[in-house]
Amino acid sequence: MRDFVDGSAFNYEQGQRARKLFAAVVLAALDDAIADDKKYGNGPEQIARWARSRDGREVLSCAGIDPNERVVKGLMEFVSKGVRTSVALSREESERRIAAEEAEAA
Repeated sequence: MRDFVDGSAFNYEQGQRARKLFAAVVLAALDDAIADDKKYGNGPEQIARWARSRDGREVLSCAGIDPNERVVKGLMEFVSKGVRTSVALSREESERRIAAEEAEAA
């Protein structure tokens, strides 16, 4: 019984690591699309094309993201904002965004 529990825990941890790896691929694709948007002006179309492709759908699924049209539109909106993923995920950016929302409400 103990071997079964250890094996299940190991498999779960391996699955979580794989999901994080694929999530990193999605973040890299977003950064590439943002760079394309700044350079060529076609970033949202690039990320949409990638997310709708077979490879993109597979990567999104492996990252734990349902590859539906709502997700594609969200990715396109994120790219159109032009904020790199490393900045968007930082604490400073989150605090700045909250402060801006509070200032708009006041």
